[in-house]
Amino acid sequence: MQDRYVYLARHGEATSEEGGLTEAGRRQAELLGRRLRGVPLSAVHHGPLPRAAQTARLVAEQLDGVRPHACEAAGDYVPYVPERDELPAQAADWVGARLAAVSAQERAQGAALAHRALASFTGPAREGDAPRHELVVTHAFLVAWLVRAALDAPPWRWTGLTAGNAALTVLHYPASRPAGVLVHNDMSHLPQELRWTGFPDRFREFVPPPRGAGRAGPTAPAGTVPVAPTG
Repeated sequence: MQDRYVYLARHGEATSEEGGLTEAGRRQAELLGRRLRGVPLSAVHHGPLPRAAQTARLVAEQLDGVRPHACEAAGDYVPYVPERDELPAQAADWVGARLAAVSAQERAQGAALAHRALASFTGPAREGDAPRHELVVTHAFLVAWLVRAALDAPPWRWTGLTAGNAALTVLHYPASRPAGVLVHNDMSHLPQELRWTGFPDRFREFVPPPRGAGRAGPTAPAGTVPVAPTG
């Protein structure tokens, strides 16, 4: 087996749940693609909805030799609905209210897709002689679900995680060590005005730009992805 790096990205800002990207979302996707230049991606997976498919196409246009393909397991669904007794007291009311509208059919479909996503997008590479790098353009719920899984957190814990539009998360699956989260919700490739979309407006208010940065903030050099030390 070889190490595997899975790059997770939420789609760019969209016009609606079923619509395509806004102009800001298209720009976010292009900048995400530039961020990933130089990463030896062997696959670009994306969910079937227009906002994910369009994001993946715009990202792939910035890359060489990788064509995006749709994958139902990378779609937009609720991966897990916990029972109340699984939840800590301080979170039970909030989580219950948030997921109350999820139907029994949606629960079953989401659980099946979440299982497929874990089988498809996690674990060390089983083939090849070199580390494998894959991009999954998806939605906030699946980013949260896979980060939770990488940390071996309880299944309900995905409900407290989210991701900004075109933000980058990188999971590392070593061949002989536990999984790790190298990067989570990183927006350093986006100018300040394109960050934190997909979050409530209050996030923009209390998260200042990096020290010494102007309105646009810093942009990572093309092809760079910050990673944690391996020691």
